[in-house]
Amino acid sequence: MTQRVALATVMDRLSIDAVITDYAVAVDDGAWDDYGALFTPDGRADYRGAGGTEGPAAEAVRWLAESLRPFPARQHLIVNRRLDLQDLGGYPGDRAQVRADYLSPTGPEAWDGERAPALVTGGRYVFELRRTEPGWRIRTVTAHRKWRFVPGAANG
Repeated sequence: MTQRVALATVMDRLSIDAVITDYAVAVDDGAWDDYGALFTPDGRADYRGAGGTEGPAAEAVRWLAESLRPFPARQHLIVNRRLDLQDLGGYPGDRAQVRADYLSPTGPEAWDGERAPALVTGGRYVFELRRTEPGWRIRTVTAHRKWRFVPGAANG
């Protein structure tokens, strides 16, 4: 591998990592236009493994916005990222997969003295990404919830 190819690979890895971080920030901030811009035109999201919907990114936006409405305070952490970049005989390709764990605590910012609903979930994402003209974009994201905790509830 030449230094030029090695540098291109590092740059791809950094760019892909930025897309994953931007995904978390968009969900946490409810920045749904930003969320949609992270996907390829035919991009899809599959949240069935986390109790949600599956379909085009635009459908996912509607589901996320509605299901997260009771939880305006979100801090969505995506960790333990494993990135596999397509290898074309020593050269980086135009496809990548990221498997990463998530921890997603949610809650109200304020609740006017009533008992505050809260939810903490954990699981794993699988992102399939494609290199596009504007840069790396998500082709698919699939969420697999492994556990959830609702404070004050029976969590069996």
